Amino acid sequence: MGEHHYGFGPELRRRRLAAGLTLAGLSARVHYSKAQLSKVERGLKAPSRELATLCDTVLRADGALTALVPDRPDRPDRPRVETVTDSNEEVWVMGMSVNGRDTFRSAGRRQVMAVGAASVVGLGIGGRGVQPDAEGERLLEVSRPLFDQYRQLGQTVGTELVLPLLVAQTHSLREAAAVAGPRVREALLRLASRYAEYAGWLIQETGDDRAALWWTEQAAAMANAGGDRDFAAYALVRHALVTLYRGDAPATVALARRAQDSGLPPRIRGLAAQREAQGHALGGDHDAAMRSLDRARTLLARHVPDPGAPVIGTTNLSDPVAMITGWCLYDLGRPLAAAETMDRQMAQVPGHALRTQVRYGIRRALAYGTAGEIEHACELTRPLLAAVTTVRSATVAADLRQLARVFARHPRNRAVRELAPEFGASLSTPTS
Repeated sequence: MGEHHYGFGPELRRRRLAAGLTLAGLSARVHYSKAQLSKVERGLKAPSRELATLCDTVLRADGALTALVPDRPDRPDRPRVETVTDSNEEVWVMGMSVNGRDTFRSAGRRQVMAVGAASVVGLGIGGRGVQPDAEGERLLEVSRPLFDQYRQLGQTVGTELVLPLLVAQTHSLREAAAVAGPRVREALLRLASRYAEYAGWLIQETGDDRAALWWTEQAAAMANAGGDRDFAAYALVRHALVTLYRGDAPATVALARRAQDSGLPPRIRGLAAQREAQGHALGGDHDAAMRSLDRARTLLARHVPDPGAPVIGTTNLSDPVAMITGWCLYDLGRPLAAAETMDRQMAQVPGHALRTQVRYGIRRALAYGTAGEIEHACELTRPLLAAVTTVRSATVAADLRQLARVFARHPRNRAVRELAPEFGASLSTPTS
């Protein structure tokens, strides 16, 4: 055991005794067994972050115990995307193999020609003559509502079915922009940036953070070229989501704060404030998280929708700040309050939004399980398992693994035993 475990154990014991709690009393409040707590206090077992935040809340330690638990190590990147220095010499290659797995890479034109693929792929830009703006406008007219349809499709099917469509559409818009007049070019690039950002989000759902960030950077560059100087700030919010899932609270807060400049649109600033709140919650700072959520609500209320532009951020939560409040309460060691908050919001999620239902539904079940309501957690989990297999989300899988650890603490519970076969199958579902 590392030295930090010996620091946590004595501090937990000191605070428990100061609060007048026995091991059995603390066990009843945090829903960890007395034996597990004893091992943690004696330095024989490493404390989980979940246990630390629960003990922080029960013992009113204001984050002192959580601070003694090291951050989770970053997930190793899986480098699937290669980029080239000169974007003018860049082509995108999408490969589909007989086993159903798709691959994407960015390569130089000379590299593609060297392997004899240029005639097959044909992804060069600007190879055709001048294109009338009318053709670009027709592409815009079709591609704008198509984007909304692809977002709906991404809610109900696996990412491997949607990503090739997004890659192709992004390429088509970018290629058309290369030969269009200034006005149409900017509109094409702005829409292409939204396609690329959505592709990045879906790629993150596969667990490939490096590729997700690459696509997000491409989206920001295209938006900037299209006259949208604000979209780069939203790219920071997306980057902060990656660091959030990596368990890096300081980086999440820092990235989110950079996206809250007063000159930015209120929606981007509001979404950034939400992400900052999640970072503070992950770090155990309750007051800072609540202040950020208050700021997010104020900013998002000032947003005036543009019916001609895709919505930035989620469209499936009626009150995103309330849902994120529930999310934060869980990370702050208040699982029952988190579950009850998410209860009210889950009732408003549209029936077709499977990915959103699974994302927050599993989080809600995790909150109930952590609060000791194991039977209810199992009841909430069961109807979500088929959708878990369908959407195959790496971000959902992280909470599923945590929920599995909660269930493992109650091996004799009948509901846990009955759920185990289905739950185990969903837990082993690949995400990419």
